[in-house]
Amino acid sequence: MDHATPQVGAPTRTFTQLLSSTRRGARLARLLTVTELRLWGAPQDLTERAESVVAELAANAVLHGRLPGRCFRLTLVLTPSADRLRVEVTDPRGDLLPHVPPTDAEPDPLRPVGRGLSLVAALADHWDTVPYPPSGKTVRAELIDTGA
Repeated sequence: MDHATPQVGAPTRTFTQLLSSTRRGARLARLLTVTELRLWGAPQDLTERAESVVAELAANAVLHGRLPGRCFRLTLVLTPSADRLRVEVTDPRGDLLPHVPPTDAEPDPLRPVGRGLSLVAALADHWDTVPYPPSGKTVRAELIDTGA
């Protein structure tokens, strides 16, 4: 007797790591992201986009969200059945919220900072910031694999 077996999607994968609020911690966040996504068999395009998004968000956490003696947290949640990856970077500075400069603003080519969130906005399908009590924030970015 032949019965159709219901297709169960691959399980959701989750990775969370506390990292030091240093340039080394930000670099490690990027490297861990690539390693985990490759282990999970994530598509190359999704992995490359996530690598850039994590690099920017981790750099921002270290540069703008740092408090002495406090770490930042990287969380990756891959839902293969929905072709969706959520990246979360949590830092202790809830008083400094990120924002993207208006797209019609003329970029200053001599300014070495300020383009990171524009890059995140371009690479992610959605991003936002939510409070992380008691005093921190989490910047979340969602990336969807379009199979391109």
